[in-house]
Amino acid sequence: MDRIDPRTRVVAALLFSAVVAVVNGFPALGLALGFAILGAALGGLRPTAVLRRLLPVNLFMLLLVALLPWRLDGLEPGDWPLASIGPLVYSRDGFLLAAAIALKGNAIVLALTVLLATLDVTTLGHALSHLRVPDKLAHLLLFTVRYLDVLGREYRRLAAAMKLRGFRPKMSRHTYRAYGYLVGMLLVRSLDRSERIVAAMKCRGFRGRFYLLDHFAFSRRDLLFGLVASAILLVLAWVEYS
Repeated sequence: MDRIDPRTRVVAALLFSAVVAVVNGFPALGLALGFAILGAALGGLRPTAVLRRLLPVNLFMLLLVALLPWRLDGLEPGDWPLASIGPLVYSRDGFLLAAAIALKGNAIVLALTVLLATLDVTTLGHALSHLRVPDKLAHLLLFTVRYLDVLGREYRRLAAAMKLRGFRPKMSRHTYRAYGYLVGMLLVRSLDRSERIVAAMKCRGFRGRFYLLDHFAFSRRDLLFGLVASAILLVLAWVEYS
């Protein structure tokens, strides 16, 4: 997968996500999840890393399956209850809808993991620039990923300073006020750092865009990958609408 042109991988990820988002039939959704699992296996991803990435998604999906099907205003014609608690009814159609959303979420996240997670941020920004994504959006992505870790370190430093001064969080007004001050100081320090970063970039000749010194090359391997991805999307569309 690392030898595939990043532009091809970005386009394939976007098209696969769009197609999976609009299909609703369980055969097509199961096939999409199967293709995503096959891609993860062929891409050489470690099962533990994939499961770790899918864990937060499936925790949310379990919550969705547990809560979405409950109805209070009765059932639609053709629907029937799977369980009931007093006036609350756990409907079959609601369960099927939640299961379809869960399949979509897992298929999309797994495909994005296979196609994009192995790209470093600089390469992804480079690919987006080649795909004519507005420079401001590409810069926003690069700076967000770059400085999230910086803001995290700043937060941990401020939190450690509060602990050294004897702060112990409790359910009290003092704790809420202290956390408010913490968030405020983090915002102030972030603003100050951003101004220094802008000044440093201007001193180095930044004029609103990053100049690309090297370019990607589209090869036969990328053409074959694009044809396979197109065939997968056509199969999903055919299974959904046939």
